[in-house]
Amino acid sequence: MHPPEMRARARALRARGHNIHSVARSLSLPYTTVWHWCVDRPQPAVFGSAVRCFRCHPDQDGPPDPAAYAYLLGLYLGDGHLVTTDRTPVLRVYCADAWPNLIDKCDAAMRAVLANKVQRIQKRGCVAVQSTATHWPCLFPQHGPGKKHERPIVLADWQRAIVEAQPGDFLRGLFHSDGCRFANRVVVRGKEYVYPRYMFSNRSTDIMALCQWSLDLLGIAWRMNLPWSLSVARREAVAALDRHVGPKS
Repeated sequence: MHPPEMRARARALRARGHNIHSVARSLSLPYTTVWHWCVDRPQPAVFGSAVRCFRCHPDQDGPPDPAAYAYLLGLYLGDGHLVTTDRTPVLRVYCADAWPNLIDKCDAAMRAVLANKVQRIQKRGCVAVQSTATHWPCLFPQHGPGKKHERPIVLADWQRAIVEAQPGDFLRGLFHSDGCRFANRVVVRGKEYVYPRYMFSNRSTDIMALCQWSLDLLGIAWRMNLPWSLSVARREAVAALDRHVGPKS
C-alpha cells in the first residue's frame, strides 16, 4: 500500500499539468495506480490555487512536499508578508540581492507548495519574491495586521506536526531570512581565535521560541546573547546546524 503523501504528490503533479504517464514515470508508480488516484475519482469543482491547496482537500493529510512547506514557513515568519487586502492574496518574501541562490530557493519553495506563477520584483537592495493565490491564507494562518513582533504568532496544530517532522527545513528558512553564519574572532591572552558561529535575530518572542524549539528537536545547543538574538557557537552544534542550514549563498 502506498503512503498518503505519495498519492498527494501524484495529484499535485497532475494539477500542475503533467499527464498520467509522466507522473507515473517520475514517481516510479504503475500507470493504473496513478490513473485511479488522479482520474478515476470525483473531481472537485474548483479551479486555480484551490486545486493545489492541501488544507482544502480532506483526502490530503499534509502538503505534497512537507520539506518545501517547512522551509517556506520559516522564510515567511522571517522576511515574509501576506497581503490579504487586495482582490487576491499575495505572499511576498524579501530576499537580499547578495544571496541570488536564496532567491531561487524561495521561488522553488513557493511553486512546490502552491504557486503556479512566481514574480520577482526588484527593490532597492533586495528582490520581492511573490505569488498571487486565493488560498495562501489557508496555508499561513499567522497573517494579520501589524508587525509580527507586535502580535501573537502561534502555529496551528497541523503546522506544528510538519515542523516536528521537518525541523531542519524550518530552521533553514528561519536562518536564511533572519540569521547568518560567520567567522567569529576572539582574542585570548593576545592570541586570536577564529571559529564559525550562527546568529538568529528576531524581535518576536514567539518566533524566537519557535527557533529554540526546533533547535531542541535536533539536539542543537544554543544560548541567548540578547533578548532578541540567539547564538549557536559550540563546535558540535555548528556542525549539526551546517547539515541542516549551511551558509547563505
